[in-house]
Amino acid sequence: MKPIKNVVIAGGGTAGWIAAALLNKVLGKVINITLIESSSIGTIGVGEATIPPIIQLNNALGINEQDFINATNASIKLGIEFENWKTPSHSYMHAFGSFGKDFPFCDFYNFWVKGQISGSEDSLWDFSLNYQAAKKHKFAPLSAITNTQLPGISYAFHFDATLYAEYLKKLVLSRGVKHIDAKIERVTQCPNTGQINSLTLDNNSQIEGDLFIDCTGQRALLIEQTLNTGFVDWSHYLPCDSAVAVQSTGSDELRPYTRSIAYNAGWQWQIPLQNRTGNGLVYCSRYLSDEGATALLLNNLPGEPTTDPRLIKFKTGRRLKQWHKNVVAVGLSSGFLEPLESTSIHLIQSAVIRLIKLFPHNGISDALVTEFNKQSVTEIEHIRDFIILHYKLTEREDSPFWRQCKQMDIPQSLAHKMDLFRQTGKVVRENDELFAEVAWQQVCIGQGLIPEDYNNIVDSLSSEQLNDLFSTLKTLITSTVDQLPTHKDFLAKIKKA
Repeated sequence: MKPIKNVVIAGGGTAGWIAAALLNKVLGKVINITLIESSSIGTIGVGEATIPPIIQLNNALGINEQDFINATNASIKLGIEFENWKTPSHSYMHAFGSFGKDFPFCDFYNFWVKGQISGSEDSLWDFSLNYQAAKKHKFAPLSAITNTQLPGISYAFHFDATLYAEYLKKLVLSRGVKHIDAKIERVTQCPNTGQINSLTLDNNSQIEGDLFIDCTGQRALLIEQTLNTGFVDWSHYLPCDSAVAVQSTGSDELRPYTRSIAYNAGWQWQIPLQNRTGNGLVYCSRYLSDEGATALLLNNLPGEPTTDPRLIKFKTGRRLKQWHKNVVAVGLSSGFLEPLESTSIHLIQSAVIRLIKLFPHNGISDALVTEFNKQSVTEIEHIRDFIILHYKLTEREDSPFWRQCKQMDIPQSLAHKMDLFRQTGKVVRENDELFAEVAWQQVCIGQGLIPEDYNNIVDSLSSEQLNDLFSTLKTLITSTVDQLPTHKDFLAKIKKA
Protein backbone atom coordinates (compact mmCIF):
# COMPACT_ATOMS: atom_id res chain seq x y z
CA MET A 1 0.00 0.00 0.00
CA LYS A 2 2.34 2.66 -1.29
CA PRO A 3 0.90 6.21 -1.35
CA ILE A 4 0.31 7.47 -4.89
CA LYS A 5 2.25 10.65 -5.58
CA ASN A 6 3.70 10.25 -9.08
CA VAL A 7 1.29 9.59 -11.95
CA VAL A 8 2.78 8.82 -15.36
CA ILE A 9 0.62 9.09 -18.50
CA ALA A 10 1.95 7.02 -21.39
CA GLY A 11 0.75 8.57 -24.65
CA GLY A 12 -0.75 11.89 -25.61
CA GLY A 13 -3.51 12.52 -28.11
CA THR A 14 -7.03 13.27 -26.95
CA ALA A 15 -6.97 10.57 -24.25
CA GLY A 16 -3.65 11.56 -22.75
CA TRP A 17 -4.29 15.27 -22.58
CA ILE A 18 -7.85 14.94 -21.25
CA ALA A 19 -6.45 12.67 -18.53
CA ALA A 20 -3.68 15.14 -17.73
CA ALA A 21 -6.07 18.10 -17.71
CA LEU A 22 -8.69 16.57 -15.41
CA LEU A 23 -6.20 15.00 -13.00
CA ASN A 24 -4.28 18.25 -12.81
CA LYS A 25 -7.42 20.32 -12.25
CA VAL A 26 -8.69 18.20 -9.37
CA LEU A 27 -5.58 16.57 -7.87
CA GLY A 28 -2.76 18.79 -9.12
CA LYS A 29 -1.85 19.97 -5.62
CA VAL A 30 -1.37 16.48 -4.22
CA ILE A 31 0.11 14.48 -7.13
CA ASN A 32 2.82 14.99 -9.75
CA ILE A 33 1.79 14.31 -13.35
CA THR A 34 4.18 13.44 -16.16
CA LEU A 35 2.97 12.82 -19.70
CA ILE A 36 5.19 10.99 -22.17
CA GLU A 37 4.43 11.11 -25.87
CA SER A 38 6.47 10.97 -29.04
CA SER A 39 5.77 13.56 -31.70
CA SER A 40 6.82 10.93 -34.26
CA ILE A 41 3.90 8.63 -33.37
CA GLY A 42 0.59 9.67 -34.91
CA THR A 43 -2.85 9.36 -33.36
CA ILE A 44 -6.02 7.90 -34.87
CA GLY A 45 -8.02 11.07 -34.23
CA VAL A 46 -11.40 9.93 -35.58
CA GLY A 47 -13.25 11.21 -32.51
CA GLU A 48 -14.32 14.53 -33.95
CA ALA A 49 -17.98 14.33 -32.95
CA THR A 50 -19.10 14.51 -29.34
CA ILE A 51 -22.16 14.35 -27.11
CA PRO A 52 -23.44 17.00 -24.63
CA PRO A 53 -21.30 15.97 -21.60
CA ILE A 54 -18.31 17.52 -23.42
CA ILE A 55 -19.69 20.87 -22.25
CA GLN A 56 -19.38 19.82 -18.60
CA LEU A 57 -15.81 18.69 -19.29
CA ASN A 58 -14.81 22.01 -20.81
CA ASN A 59 -16.55 23.93 -18.03
CA ALA A 60 -14.78 21.86 -15.38
CA LEU A 61 -11.43 22.70 -16.98
CA GLY A 62 -12.27 26.41 -17.07
CA ILE A 63 -12.30 26.55 -20.88
CA ASN A 64 -13.99 29.53 -22.47
CA GLU A 65 -16.45 28.22 -25.07
CA GLN A 66 -15.74 30.89 -27.68
CA ASP A 67 -11.99 30.35 -27.38
CA PHE A 68 -12.50 26.61 -27.69
CA ILE A 69 -14.70 26.93 -30.80
CA ASN A 70 -12.18 29.17 -32.54
CA ALA A 71 -9.12 27.13 -31.50
CA THR A 72 -10.53 23.78 -32.71
CA ASN A 73 -12.51 24.92 -35.78
CA ALA A 74 -15.56 23.60 -33.95
CA SER A 75 -19.14 23.57 -35.16
CA ILE A 76 -22.32 22.80 -33.28
CA LYS A 77 -23.87 19.33 -33.09
CA LEU A 78 -27.58 18.98 -32.30
CA GLY A 79 -27.87 15.26 -33.04
CA ILE A 80 -27.04 12.44 -35.45
CA GLU A 81 -29.12 11.70 -38.53
CA PHE A 82 -29.30 8.02 -39.48
CA GLU A 83 -29.89 7.48 -43.19
CA ASN A 84 -30.72 4.09 -44.75
CA TRP A 85 -30.53 2.24 -41.42
CA LYS A 86 -34.12 1.03 -41.24
CA THR A 87 -34.55 0.72 -45.01
CA PRO A 88 -32.85 2.37 -47.98
CA SER A 89 -34.03 6.00 -48.40
CA HIS A 90 -35.44 6.13 -44.85
CA SER A 91 -33.96 8.52 -42.29
CA TYR A 92 -34.49 9.64 -38.71
CA MET A 93 -32.46 11.56 -36.16
CA HIS A 94 -31.20 10.85 -32.68
CA ALA A 95 -31.60 14.45 -31.59
CA PHE A 96 -30.22 15.71 -28.30
CA GLY A 97 -32.57 17.24 -25.77
CA SER A 98 -36.17 16.47 -24.95
CA PHE A 99 -39.40 16.02 -26.89
CA GLY A 100 -42.63 17.90 -26.39
CA LYS A 101 -43.68 18.31 -22.78
CA ASP A 102 -43.17 15.60 -20.20
CA PHE A 103 -45.79 15.05 -17.53
CA PRO A 104 -45.24 13.62 -14.02
CA PHE A 105 -44.49 9.89 -14.34
CA CYS A 106 -45.17 9.99 -18.07
CA ASP A 107 -42.80 10.83 -20.94
CA PHE A 108 -44.17 12.77 -23.89
CA TYR A 109 -43.74 9.95 -26.40
CA ASN A 110 -46.64 8.14 -24.69
CA PHE A 111 -48.91 10.97 -25.85
CA TRP A 112 -47.46 10.65 -29.33
CA VAL A 113 -48.10 6.89 -29.38
CA LYS A 114 -51.75 7.45 -28.44
CA GLY A 115 -51.95 10.08 -31.17
CA GLN A 116 -50.66 7.55 -33.71
CA ILE A 117 -53.25 5.01 -32.63
CA SER A 118 -55.91 7.72 -33.00
CA GLY A 119 -54.80 8.51 -36.55
CA SER A 120 -52.46 11.47 -36.02
CA GLU A 121 -49.90 11.96 -38.80
CA ASP A 122 -47.49 13.97 -36.67
CA SER A 123 -43.91 12.73 -36.57
CA LEU A 124 -42.34 12.36 -33.15
CA TRP A 125 -39.64 14.77 -34.37
CA ASP A 126 -42.24 17.49 -34.98
CA PHE A 127 -41.97 17.96 -31.21
CA SER A 128 -38.17 18.17 -31.01
CA LEU A 129 -36.70 21.67 -30.84
CA ASN A 130 -33.25 20.23 -31.55
CA TYR A 131 -34.42 18.37 -34.64
CA GLN A 132 -36.31 21.32 -36.11
CA ALA A 133 -33.35 23.65 -35.54
CA ALA A 134 -30.91 21.08 -36.98
CA LYS A 135 -32.84 20.54 -40.19
CA LYS A 136 -33.17 24.30 -40.74
CA HIS A 137 -29.45 24.78 -39.95
CA LYS A 138 -30.23 27.12 -37.04
CA PHE A 139 -28.54 27.51 -33.66
CA ALA A 140 -28.04 29.78 -30.67
CA PRO A 141 -27.60 28.82 -27.02
CA LEU A 142 -31.07 28.61 -25.48
CA SER A 143 -31.73 27.30 -21.98
CA ALA A 144 -35.53 27.39 -22.31
CA ILE A 145 -38.22 28.28 -24.83
CA THR A 146 -39.16 31.90 -24.14
CA ASN A 147 -42.02 32.43 -21.67
CA THR A 148 -42.38 28.71 -21.00
CA GLN A 149 -40.90 26.06 -18.73
CA LEU A 150 -40.02 23.94 -21.74
CA PRO A 151 -36.30 23.15 -22.06
CA GLY A 152 -34.26 24.82 -24.78
CA ILE A 153 -31.54 23.42 -27.02
CA SER A 154 -29.09 20.71 -25.96
CA TYR A 155 -25.88 20.62 -27.95
CA ALA A 156 -22.39 19.24 -28.35
CA PHE A 157 -19.62 19.92 -30.85
CA HIS A 158 -17.84 18.72 -33.94
CA PHE A 159 -14.17 19.67 -33.69
CA ASP A 160 -10.64 18.85 -34.79
CA ALA A 161 -9.47 16.33 -32.20
CA THR A 162 -5.79 17.06 -32.92
CA LEU A 163 -6.30 20.77 -32.30
CA TYR A 164 -8.27 19.97 -29.13
CA ALA A 165 -5.36 17.89 -27.81
CA GLU A 166 -2.99 20.78 -28.59
CA TYR A 167 -5.34 23.20 -26.83
CA LEU A 168 -5.41 21.03 -23.70
CA LYS A 169 -1.65 20.55 -23.89
CA LYS A 170 -0.99 24.29 -23.74
CA LEU A 171 -3.50 24.61 -20.92
CA VAL A 172 -2.01 21.96 -18.66
CA LEU A 173 1.64 22.76 -19.33
CA SER A 174 0.90 26.21 -17.96
CA ARG A 175 -0.56 24.54 -14.87
CA GLY A 176 2.43 22.40 -13.98
CA VAL A 177 2.09 19.11 -15.85
CA LYS A 178 5.48 17.80 -17.00
CA HIS A 179 5.73 16.80 -20.68
CA ILE A 180 8.42 14.59 -22.23
CA ASP A 181 8.68 14.13 -25.99
CA ALA A 182 10.18 10.67 -26.34
CA LYS A 183 9.42 7.07 -27.25
CA ILE A 184 9.02 4.41 -24.59
CA GLU A 185 11.70 1.79 -25.27
CA ARG A 186 11.33 -0.51 -22.29
CA VAL A 187 8.92 -1.18 -19.45
CA THR A 188 10.36 -2.39 -16.15
CA GLN A 189 8.20 -4.43 -13.78
CA CYS A 190 8.59 -5.38 -10.15
CA PRO A 191 9.72 -9.04 -10.13
CA ASN A 192 7.56 -9.82 -7.11
CA THR A 193 4.25 -8.07 -7.88
CA GLY A 194 4.34 -7.56 -11.64
CA GLN A 195 3.48 -3.92 -11.16
CA ILE A 196 5.23 -1.40 -13.41
CA ASN A 197 8.14 0.39 -11.78
CA SER A 198 9.45 2.58 -14.57
CA LEU A 199 9.57 3.41 -18.27
CA THR A 200 12.87 3.70 -20.10
CA LEU A 201 12.79 6.25 -22.94
CA ASP A 202 14.72 6.53 -26.18
CA ASN A 203 16.63 9.49 -24.73
CA ASN A 204 18.04 7.07 -22.11
CA SER A 205 16.09 8.61 -19.25
CA GLN A 206 14.07 6.50 -16.85
CA ILE A 207 10.70 7.65 -15.52
CA GLU A 208 9.45 6.07 -12.32
CA GLY A 209 5.86 6.21 -11.22
CA ASP A 210 3.36 4.94 -8.66
CA LEU A 211 0.39 4.84 -11.02
CA PHE A 212 0.53 4.58 -14.82
CA ILE A 213 -2.21 5.59 -17.23
CA ASP A 214 -2.08 3.81 -20.58
CA CYS A 215 -3.10 6.19 -23.38
CA THR A 216 -1.08 4.41 -26.07
CA GLY A 217 -4.13 3.68 -28.22
CA GLN A 218 -4.67 0.29 -29.80
CA ARG A 219 -1.03 -0.61 -29.06
CA ALA A 220 -2.08 -0.92 -25.40
CA LEU A 221 1.62 -0.92 -24.51
CA LEU A 222 1.19 -1.16 -20.75
CA ILE A 223 -2.19 -2.77 -20.12
CA GLU A 224 -1.84 -5.52 -22.73
CA GLN A 225 1.67 -5.81 -24.19
CA THR A 226 3.21 -5.65 -20.72
CA LEU A 227 0.54 -6.92 -18.31
CA ASN A 228 -1.25 -9.33 -20.69
CA THR A 229 -4.60 -8.29 -19.22
CA GLY A 230 -6.80 -9.97 -21.82
CA PHE A 231 -9.58 -8.84 -24.14
CA VAL A 232 -13.33 -9.50 -24.40
CA ASP A 233 -14.22 -9.73 -28.10
CA TRP A 234 -17.61 -8.32 -29.19
CA SER A 235 -17.19 -8.76 -32.93
CA HIS A 236 -20.01 -11.34 -32.94
CA TYR A 237 -22.34 -8.49 -31.98
CA LEU A 238 -20.68 -5.71 -33.97
CA PRO A 239 -19.09 -7.25 -37.08
CA CYS A 240 -17.48 -4.10 -38.52
CA ASP A 241 -13.72 -4.38 -38.15
CA SER A 242 -12.29 -1.69 -40.43
CA ALA A 243 -12.57 1.99 -41.25
CA VAL A 244 -11.15 4.29 -43.87
CA ALA A 245 -10.99 8.01 -43.10
CA VAL A 246 -10.38 11.09 -45.23
CA GLN A 247 -10.87 14.83 -44.89
CA SER A 248 -12.60 16.90 -47.55
CA THR A 249 -13.40 20.51 -48.26
CA GLY A 250 -16.26 21.96 -46.28
CA SER A 251 -19.83 22.54 -47.36
CA ASP A 252 -21.64 25.86 -47.54
CA GLU A 253 -24.57 24.22 -45.75
CA LEU A 254 -22.61 23.65 -42.52
CA ARG A 255 -25.21 21.32 -41.02
CA PRO A 256 -25.35 21.43 -37.21
CA TYR A 257 -25.58 17.64 -36.97
CA THR A 258 -23.61 14.50 -37.81
CA ARG A 259 -24.68 12.27 -40.68
CA SER A 260 -24.49 8.46 -40.47
CA ILE A 261 -25.23 6.95 -43.88
CA ALA A 262 -25.66 3.18 -44.13
CA TYR A 263 -24.40 1.21 -47.13
CA ASN A 264 -24.41 -2.49 -48.01
CA ALA A 265 -21.61 -3.46 -45.64
CA GLY A 266 -21.29 -0.62 -43.14
CA TRP A 267 -21.87 3.09 -42.75
CA GLN A 268 -20.29 6.46 -43.51
CA TRP A 269 -19.85 9.38 -41.14
CA GLN A 270 -19.86 13.04 -42.20
CA ILE A 271 -18.74 15.54 -39.58
CA PRO A 272 -18.85 19.21 -40.66
CA LEU A 273 -16.23 21.51 -39.12
CA GLN A 274 -15.84 25.20 -39.85
CA ASN A 275 -13.00 24.65 -42.29
CA ARG A 276 -13.52 21.11 -43.58
CA THR A 277 -15.58 17.94 -43.33
CA GLY A 278 -14.40 14.78 -41.59
CA ASN A 279 -15.43 11.62 -43.44
CA GLY A 280 -15.06 7.94 -42.82
CA LEU A 281 -16.50 4.58 -43.72
CA VAL A 282 -16.88 1.89 -41.05
CA TYR A 283 -17.30 -1.54 -42.64
CA CYS A 284 -17.01 -5.30 -42.30
CA SER A 285 -14.05 -6.63 -44.28
CA ARG A 286 -15.84 -9.95 -44.74
CA TYR A 287 -18.26 -8.25 -47.11
CA LEU A 288 -16.25 -5.32 -48.47
CA SER A 289 -12.58 -5.11 -49.43
CA ASP A 290 -10.35 -2.26 -48.29
CA GLU A 291 -10.06 -1.09 -51.90
CA GLY A 292 -13.83 -1.24 -52.35
CA ALA A 293 -14.40 0.69 -49.13
CA THR A 294 -11.95 3.40 -50.15
CA ALA A 295 -13.59 3.78 -53.55
CA LEU A 296 -17.07 3.89 -51.99
CA LEU A 297 -16.02 6.61 -49.56
CA LEU A 298 -14.23 8.74 -52.17
CA ASN A 299 -17.26 8.54 -54.46
CA ASN A 300 -19.55 9.84 -51.71
CA LEU A 301 -17.70 12.81 -50.28
CA PRO A 302 -19.49 16.15 -49.82
CA GLY A 303 -16.45 17.98 -51.25
CA GLU A 304 -13.00 17.41 -52.69
CA PRO A 305 -10.62 15.20 -50.66
CA THR A 306 -7.84 17.13 -48.94
CA THR A 307 -5.95 14.19 -47.40
CA ASP A 308 -5.05 10.69 -48.50
CA PRO A 309 -7.40 7.95 -47.29
CA ARG A 310 -6.20 6.35 -44.06
CA LEU A 311 -7.02 2.72 -43.27
CA ILE A 312 -7.79 1.75 -39.66
CA LYS A 313 -8.20 -1.84 -38.48
CA PHE A 314 -9.88 -2.57 -35.15
CA LYS A 315 -11.47 -5.24 -33.02
CA THR A 316 -14.63 -4.32 -31.15
CA GLY A 317 -14.55 -5.19 -27.47
CA ARG A 318 -13.10 -4.22 -24.14
CA ARG A 319 -10.06 -4.95 -22.05
CA LEU A 320 -10.79 -7.70 -19.50
CA LYS A 321 -9.81 -5.22 -16.79
CA GLN A 322 -9.53 -1.49 -17.45
CA TRP A 323 -7.49 -1.18 -14.25
CA HIS A 324 -4.93 -3.95 -13.68
CA LYS A 325 -2.19 -3.80 -11.04
CA ASN A 326 -0.97 -0.17 -11.17
CA VAL A 327 -2.09 0.55 -14.76
CA VAL A 328 -5.35 2.21 -15.80
CA ALA A 329 -6.21 2.06 -19.51
CA VAL A 330 -7.91 5.15 -20.93
CA GLY A 331 -9.14 5.62 -24.49
CA LEU A 332 -8.48 3.06 -27.23
CA SER A 333 -6.10 1.08 -25.01
CA SER A 334 -9.13 0.12 -22.89
CA GLY A 335 -11.18 -1.16 -25.84
CA PHE A 336 -13.02 -0.06 -28.94
CA LEU A 337 -16.61 0.74 -29.88
CA GLU A 338 -17.24 2.10 -33.34
CA PRO A 339 -18.03 5.85 -33.36
CA LEU A 340 -21.68 5.38 -34.32
CA GLU A 341 -22.96 7.41 -31.35
CA SER A 342 -19.85 9.56 -30.85
CA THR A 343 -18.94 7.98 -27.52
CA SER A 344 -15.14 7.65 -27.80
CA ILE A 345 -14.24 11.00 -26.23
CA HIS A 346 -16.96 10.59 -23.62
CA LEU A 347 -15.50 7.23 -22.55
CA ILE A 348 -12.16 8.96 -22.01
CA GLN A 349 -13.85 11.65 -19.95
CA SER A 350 -15.86 9.22 -17.82
CA ALA A 351 -12.88 6.92 -17.19
CA VAL A 352 -10.77 9.77 -15.84
CA ILE A 353 -13.62 11.08 -13.70
CA ARG A 354 -14.11 7.56 -12.33
CA LEU A 355 -10.40 7.37 -11.51
CA ILE A 356 -10.54 10.72 -9.72
CA LYS A 357 -13.50 9.58 -7.62
CA LEU A 358 -11.75 6.32 -6.73
CA PHE A 359 -8.20 7.67 -6.65
CA PRO A 360 -5.92 5.48 -4.48
CA HIS A 361 -4.25 8.25 -2.48
CA ASN A 362 -3.02 5.89 0.23
CA GLY A 363 -2.20 3.02 -2.08
CA ILE A 364 -3.86 0.72 -4.59
CA SER A 365 -6.33 -1.63 -2.93
CA ASP A 366 -8.21 -4.58 -4.41
CA ALA A 367 -11.52 -3.01 -3.41
CA LEU A 368 -10.83 0.20 -5.36
CA VAL A 369 -9.67 -1.68 -8.45
CA THR A 370 -12.66 -4.03 -8.33
CA GLU A 371 -15.13 -1.17 -8.02
CA PHE A 372 -13.49 0.80 -10.83
CA ASN A 373 -13.59 -2.21 -13.15
CA LYS A 374 -17.17 -3.05 -12.21
CA GLN A 375 -18.34 0.48 -13.07
CA SER A 376 -16.30 0.47 -16.28
CA VAL A 377 -17.87 -2.78 -17.51
CA THR A 378 -21.38 -1.60 -16.67
CA GLU A 379 -20.89 1.65 -18.58
CA ILE A 380 -19.38 0.21 -21.74
CA GLU A 381 -21.84 -2.69 -21.92
CA HIS A 382 -24.77 -0.25 -21.81
CA ILE A 383 -23.21 1.74 -24.65
CA ARG A 384 -22.47 -1.50 -26.53
CA ASP A 385 -26.15 -2.49 -26.30
CA PHE A 386 -27.29 0.90 -27.58
CA ILE A 387 -25.01 0.60 -30.62
CA ILE A 388 -26.12 -2.99 -31.32
CA LEU A 389 -29.73 -1.73 -31.24
CA HIS A 390 -29.17 0.26 -34.45
CA TYR A 391 -28.02 -2.83 -36.32
CA LYS A 392 -30.51 -5.31 -34.86
CA LEU A 393 -33.55 -3.16 -35.62
CA THR A 394 -32.83 -2.90 -39.32
CA GLU A 395 -35.49 -4.05 -41.77
CA ARG A 396 -32.89 -4.33 -44.53
CA GLU A 397 -32.37 -7.69 -46.19
CA ASP A 398 -30.71 -6.39 -49.35
CA SER A 399 -27.18 -7.57 -48.49
CA PRO A 400 -25.51 -10.39 -46.53
CA PHE A 401 -24.20 -7.86 -44.00
CA TRP A 402 -27.64 -6.52 -43.07
CA ARG A 403 -29.19 -9.99 -43.06
CA GLN A 404 -26.51 -11.03 -40.56
CA CYS A 405 -27.24 -8.00 -38.38
CA LYS A 406 -30.99 -8.57 -38.45
CA GLN A 407 -30.68 -12.26 -37.59
CA MET A 408 -27.84 -12.14 -35.05
CA ASP A 409 -28.16 -13.12 -31.41
CA ILE A 410 -27.95 -10.15 -29.07
CA PRO A 411 -27.09 -9.75 -25.37
CA GLN A 412 -29.93 -10.70 -23.02
CA SER A 413 -29.74 -7.22 -21.50
CA LEU A 414 -30.63 -5.67 -24.87
CA ALA A 415 -33.25 -8.29 -25.74
CA HIS A 416 -35.06 -7.51 -22.49
CA LYS A 417 -34.97 -3.77 -23.13
CA MET A 418 -36.39 -4.21 -26.63
CA ASP A 419 -39.14 -6.57 -25.45
CA LEU A 420 -40.09 -4.22 -22.63
CA PHE A 421 -40.35 -1.27 -25.00
CA ARG A 422 -42.29 -3.24 -27.61
CA GLN A 423 -44.82 -4.59 -25.13
CA THR A 424 -45.24 -1.67 -22.72
CA GLY A 425 -43.57 1.42 -24.18
CA LYS A 426 -41.29 1.63 -21.14
CA VAL A 427 -37.55 2.24 -21.12
CA VAL A 428 -35.73 1.47 -17.89
CA ARG A 429 -32.44 3.31 -17.43
CA GLU A 430 -30.04 1.46 -15.15
CA ASN A 431 -27.09 2.58 -13.04
CA ASP A 432 -26.91 6.10 -14.51
CA GLU A 433 -26.24 4.67 -17.96
CA LEU A 434 -25.17 7.20 -20.55
CA PHE A 435 -28.09 7.20 -22.96
CA ALA A 436 -31.33 8.51 -21.53
CA GLU A 437 -34.82 7.16 -22.17
CA VAL A 438 -35.40 9.71 -24.95
CA ALA A 439 -32.37 8.39 -26.86
CA TRP A 440 -33.67 4.81 -26.75
CA GLN A 441 -37.13 6.00 -27.75
CA GLN A 442 -35.80 7.76 -30.84
CA VAL A 443 -33.74 4.86 -32.15
CA CYS A 444 -36.49 2.31 -31.44
CA ILE A 445 -39.25 4.41 -33.02
CA GLY A 446 -36.97 5.70 -35.78
CA GLN A 447 -36.24 2.14 -36.87
CA GLY A 448 -39.80 0.90 -36.61
CA LEU A 449 -40.15 -0.54 -33.12
CA ILE A 450 -43.44 1.09 -32.09
CA PRO A 451 -44.81 0.26 -28.62
CA GLU A 452 -47.95 -1.85 -28.47
CA ASP A 453 -49.11 0.02 -25.37
CA TYR A 454 -48.68 3.39 -23.68
CA ASN A 455 -48.91 4.85 -20.19
CA ASN A 456 -52.62 5.19 -19.43
CA ILE A 457 -51.99 8.53 -17.71
CA VAL A 458 -52.31 9.78 -21.29
CA ASP A 459 -56.01 8.90 -21.22
CA SER A 460 -56.59 11.73 -18.74
CA LEU A 461 -56.53 14.01 -21.80
CA SER A 462 -59.43 14.02 -24.20
CA SER A 463 -58.80 13.77 -27.93
CA GLU A 464 -59.44 17.50 -28.21
CA GLN A 465 -56.99 18.29 -25.40
CA LEU A 466 -54.40 16.01 -27.00
CA ASN A 467 -54.74 17.77 -30.35
CA ASP A 468 -54.49 21.15 -28.62
CA LEU A 469 -51.31 20.01 -26.86
CA PHE A 470 -49.75 18.90 -30.13
CA SER A 471 -50.75 22.09 -31.93
CA THR A 472 -49.45 24.36 -29.16
CA LEU A 473 -46.12 22.56 -28.94
CA LYS A 474 -45.53 22.65 -32.69
CA THR A 475 -46.37 26.37 -32.80
CA LEU A 476 -43.95 27.12 -29.94
CA ILE A 477 -41.14 25.11 -31.52
CA THR A 478 -41.65 26.59 -35.00
CA SER A 479 -41.72 30.17 -33.76
CA THR A 480 -38.63 29.57 -31.60
CA VAL A 481 -36.63 28.08 -34.48
CA ASP A 482 -37.68 30.90 -36.81
CA GLN A 483 -36.10 33.43 -34.45
CA LEU A 484 -32.76 31.64 -34.22
CA PRO A 485 -29.76 32.73 -36.32
CA THR A 486 -28.31 30.31 -38.81
CA HIS A 487 -25.60 27.99 -37.60
CA LYS A 488 -23.20 29.66 -40.02
CA ASP A 489 -24.02 33.17 -38.73
CA PHE A 490 -23.64 32.03 -35.13
CA LEU A 491 -20.14 30.71 -35.81
CA ALA A 492 -19.18 33.77 -37.85
CA LYS A 493 -20.15 36.01 -34.92
CA ILE A 494 -17.96 33.99 -32.55
CA LYS A 495 -15.05 34.11 -34.95
CA LYS A 496 -15.40 37.86 -35.31
CA ALA A 497 -15.54 38.30 -31.53
